[in-house]
Amino acid sequence: MDLKNIHNVYFIGIGGIGMSALARYFFKNYKKVAGYDKTPSPLTKELENLGIEIHYDDNLSLVSQNFLNKENSIVVYTPAIPNSHKELSYFLQNDFHVLKRAEVLGKITENTFCLAVAGTHGKTTTSSILGHIMQPFNATSFLGGITENYNSNLILGKDEVSVVEADEYDRSFLQLSPNIACVTSMDADHLDIYGEHNSLLESFKEFSNKVTEKLIVAKGLELEGLTYAIDEDADYKAFNLRVGNGAYLFDVATPQGIITDIEFSLPGRHNIMNALAALGMANCYGVSLEDIKSQLKTFAGVQRRFSYKIKEDNLVLIDDYAHHPTEIKVVASAVREMYPDKKVLAVFQPHLYSRTKDFIEEFAYELSKFDDLVLLDIYPARELPMEGVTSKWLLSKIKSENKCLLSKEKMKNYVKESDASVVLMLGAGDIGLLVKEVKEVMINRVKKV
Repeated sequence: MDLKNIHNVYFIGIGGIGMSALARYFFKNYKKVAGYDKTPSPLTKELENLGIEIHYDDNLSLVSQNFLNKENSIVVYTPAIPNSHKELSYFLQNDFHVLKRAEVLGKITENTFCLAVAGTHGKTTTSSILGHIMQPFNATSFLGGITENYNSNLILGKDEVSVVEADEYDRSFLQLSPNIACVTSMDADHLDIYGEHNSLLESFKEFSNKVTEKLIVAKGLELEGLTYAIDEDADYKAFNLRVGNGAYLFDVATPQGIITDIEFSLPGRHNIMNALAALGMANCYGVSLEDIKSQLKTFAGVQRRFSYKIKEDNLVLIDDYAHHPTEIKVVASAVREMYPDKKVLAVFQPHLYSRTKDFIEEFAYELSKFDDLVLLDIYPARELPMEGVTSKWLLSKIKSENKCLLSKEKMKNYVKESDASVVLMLGAGDIGLLVKEVKEVMINRVKKV
């Protein structure tokens, strides 16, 4: 199937972060695009503002006739869509070209020079940094988050070079044809798919074997490739870290020599690692160290990755996608580094029953680090409830005096009454939709004082 002969692209689950990037791409390339999603969201609203038709009822009669032509249409779906979905069932049973998101991304990028970012953590930030570095070189970047610089999850360039987020969920990254790739981490995750950690590790090894030119890996990972690290011997080594004017300054030793005084504004040592991975990949492609340094200085971040919504001396609101214990650990570390003397309140919405069950002890340990904690109910995403796996169970495991389980409405009032100077909103579910209201509550709290 040649995508050049496709005129109509229909998305089932069009509001997903990866799906919406593909929808934008096809729309910008003059294809007819439409789709279904379960509920409206800021992402679906943006797509509709472009002129893309979206409906929110699983009803085939709402699908435009254009997309029912088998010869020049494809249907793209996300693994989060259940097999019982009526529209998806119709397209499958009637022999349409039905492809998973990862398959389509693989087809788009297979004839490009592909730079792929893999890892259980750090993919979105690293690929967004890399996309920003490669933007002057007309790369097209498909991202798993909304970049602040472009206010989009797609950086549209030409068709010769692509930057992609290589997702290990459902072994999706094995659909890609990477020329240069990095692996940021291989922690246990998605055990609902893999069953055990070793299966996940084998999948990453299979991905690394697909790389045709250069593989770059965080030092300590059991993969063969160029390494990167902070203050340790590595092919790309960051050292002389210091803070100035609200940003990190650091030097990097590379196979081509040392580049000094790189300025980078994202907080946390984990983001230095993300910047190092992107630097290494771009350098392997052939971008000069000076050009990389210039782009790193202007990178503004990714929405919901340590995103400041309020940043005042005594009032801070941070929104972050952290939904795995390791991610919570790095957020907690970054907050303590930036605000060592401030009281920190974390609001956390667990994501998936299976992940909560698989990492219950690790979640409890990391969440115990905050001064004050509010848990919301588990966000189910693609899953049905599991008996006994609840936020109440997680709460009982957390060794902290100041902890509670609240509804979304009561949580907002709790934040309003809190004396915490720093508030974190953490999770991969719909907690991000509550941030605007929490921001208003916090601003009104200050006004009353």
